[in-house]
Amino acid sequence: MLNLLRFAEGGAESYREYALHLRETFLPRYGGEVLYAGTGSTVLVAEEGQSWDAVIVVRYPDRAAFSRRSTRPVAVHKACYTQVSGVS
Repeated sequence: MLNLLRFAEGGAESYREYALHLRETFLPRYGGEVLYAGTGSTVLVAEEGQSWDAVIVVRYPDRAAFSRRSTRPVAVHKACYTQVSGVS
């Protein structure tokens, strides 16, 4: 899974804390593994003149694991993202 992130002012630190929490709790539940987390060097997917603040690549063991992750209850999904302020 490719995550392309753009942060609001001050949002990078909030997202970093959130991502660390997910890495320890959420990803192991579905067999997810972070392959890369950092900045992208060349923008491939963005409007002209725009860039991404961070790029994260996550591998899941198979499509079924990714699907289980993607179909978790909406309440859990919403709770995860409301913890992060500053992601735009």
